[in-house]
Amino acid sequence: MSTTAPALLAIDARAESDRIAHWLRAGARRLGRRGLVLGISGGVDSAVCLALCIRAVGPDRVVPLVLPERDSDPASQQLATALAARFGVSPVIEDLTAALTGLGCYRRRDEAISRAFPPYDPSAGHRARITLPANLLDTGTMSVYSLSVVAPGGAEHTVRLAPEELAQIVASTNLKQRTRAAMLYHHAELRRFAVAGAINRSEQDLGFFVKHADDGVDLKPIGHLYKTQVYQLARHLEVPDEIIDRTPTSDTYSAPVSQEEFFFRVPFDILDPLLAARQGKLSESRIGASLHLAPEQVQHVRYDIDRKSLAARYLQTAALQLPAPEPASDVRAL
Repeated sequence: MSTTAPALLAIDARAESDRIAHWLRAGARRLGRRGLVLGISGGVDSAVCLALCIRAVGPDRVVPLVLPERDSDPASQQLATALAARFGVSPVIEDLTAALTGLGCYRRRDEAISRAFPPYDPSAGHRARITLPANLLDTGTMSVYSLSVVAPGGAEHTVRLAPEELAQIVASTNLKQRTRAAMLYHHAELRRFAVAGAINRSEQDLGFFVKHADDGVDLKPIGHLYKTQVYQLARHLEVPDEIIDRTPTSDTYSAPVSQEEFFFRVPFDILDPLLAARQGKLSESRIGASLHLAPEQVQHVRYDIDRKSLAARYLQTAALQLPAPEPASDVRAL
């Protein structure tokens, strides 16, 4: 995966880091909170947010949470705890496996997987993930999910998912993000701290987040930055190379799956400039030429962006509410 920032989206990382830190400090003060809580996952987004939070309010007023569960990659916790030590803060580790078991997360998910692929047996060491078709640039295929089941010996079986099984797998898996959010707010309320999230603009614009989970925070330090711009901040903030070079993953499925395989379908150094073009900030033809893409390849990505952006509207919409009622006629006469 390329982490190179396209020149079209280059930012002044030093100035932007200072601006965000100032905004975080002012935001916590405006909310009447004494510090900041955030989850750290061993990924680049949360690593950047941790560094920014420490710059904003100091290490003594930042509480990073590491929130593993039974499907988590052990490397995620190792990287997260090492990052916290590097930045001089003490992480709180909360294993969510028992809570997720109580909510039926694994059982509900595995029921759907077993309907789609009856030989699936997690007790025998089978692992699973869902993915979208690869080669978007060349084929322009629709975003139809497939299930892959990996046996202990490495043999892999892939089947297309029916809508019912996909919905149950996703809804069950989303319990993980919502449980993480609940734990973040538990620790924030204990201390009268605010919760900072690690969602970036690439994720927000396309709907790669769980409603009332990843977006359910008090402050979004990198919500205005595309993923490639987050990498620029990471280098300036001296995030460890092993985190910067790590393939982005949501780390929620028992079998490894990258964010590109699961959702985005193209690398961020292609996706982000075309996202910016959709918002009228850059010329699509200029981007295509600079990335050495054929016009039809640009169209494939643009079509995928349009479909995901449309689907994201529900996730981006706040709760609907009626306006206050009109006063009764006898009250208006007073």
